[in-house]
Amino acid sequence: RDEDGIYYALDLGATTCQVLRIQLGGRGSKIINHKVELHQIPQELASSTSEELFDFISLTLKEFVEREENGIDQAPDERKELGFTFSFPIRQLSISSGVLIKWTKGFAIEDVVGKDVSRCLEEAMSRNGLNMRVGALVNDTVGTLALGHYYDKDTVAAVIIGTGTNACYVERSDALIKSQGLLTNSGGMVVNMEWGNFWSAHLPKTSYDIALDEESPNRNEQGFEKMISGMYLGEIVRRVLHRIAEESDIFGESAYHLSVPFILRTPLMAAMHEDDSPNLREVGRILEEQFQMPGISLKARMLVVRVCDIVTRRAARLTAAGIIGILKKIGRDGISGVASGRAKGKPKRSVVAIERGLYTNYSIFREYMNEAITDILGEEIAQNVVLRVAEDGSGIGAALLIATYSSKR
Repeated sequence: RDEDGIYYALDLGATTCQVLRIQLGGRGSKIINHKVELHQIPQELASSTSEELFDFISLTLKEFVEREENGIDQAPDERKELGFTFSFPIRQLSISSGVLIKWTKGFAIEDVVGKDVSRCLEEAMSRNGLNMRVGALVNDTVGTLALGHYYDKDTVAAVIIGTGTNACYVERSDALIKSQGLLTNSGGMVVNMEWGNFWSAHLPKTSYDIALDEESPNRNEQGFEKMISGMYLGEIVRRVLHRIAEESDIFGESAYHLSVPFILRTPLMAAMHEDDSPNLREVGRILEEQFQMPGISLKARMLVVRVCDIVTRRAARLTAAGIIGILKKIGRDGISGVASGRAKGKPKRSVVAIERGLYTNYSIFREYMNEAITDILGEEIAQNVVLRVAEDGSGIGAALLIATYSSKR
């Protein structure tokens, strides 16, 4: 911790790199202010080298720190601690280190797999003249859970639902059959689920899902993510529309570009889905500009919105079902028996912290998620389940963990 309670964090996601600075006051009990900068990761870096990727993010962080500190010279022996949010599957070695198991979300930098990602970042920071070390390594779900719990002690789980997806929750230590090493003093532990890789024969897999998976670079992996996350929803819609174009003439002769994989990004899909303009003008504009499909009939535009609705509703309901699965596991669904060490009684209030754009920016997706929670649990029990946005939680949460950890040393 700095004397003025300043903490830095770096959040590496699927397509962006966030750098953050937060100021805490009153023995770290209150966030006085925070600043966040979002930087797009150049697409070519996703398949480059370890040195190129980590040099980019360390230089981004260095420039941010220099701007925030207004050129104040850092003491030669003053080494700042950094909260590092790394949203990919790792094998956690300690609070500040972890080995990358595999890449997801389109990354494919082979020389990082099997390496300690904190060490990779620290080496890059050293190369670029930034005197920092990784004090806490977390993924985005754990950071979001930390921020959620900071504001509301009833927060028991966190979900990331954006370009990719994942979830984590707080579990009793004695319920963790895979736990290795000493149990925590608190009697609880955060479980990072990596639920994007969940798969079950009971999931409503379609021919479009099968084809998407077979043509993806990570075939037979991230099955749940490919059905619910922002990286894939627009592509599923495109595949359905392309099939319709092949089997009918509803889109006329100008549907060629529907054959181009991933040409329909999820934000554009959401914009068409939420178009409330007369005669669906926004749908027509997107089809013309994105697919070179001018003059599409109102009937065809309505069909596009219907396909968007079906794909979105399925994704939102599957996400809600995953959340209910977590609550059921820890006895917070109001239906399970004794699971948390207390007798079954009045359902307890359970808060789920949620971050990223599908939930925060896509209102219909959010409505369908809330609707599904009520459908599954019933209206009375669902009132005790609170889905709450934790804005910038993945990064701010990492900084809070740095503050908590450093104050105990």
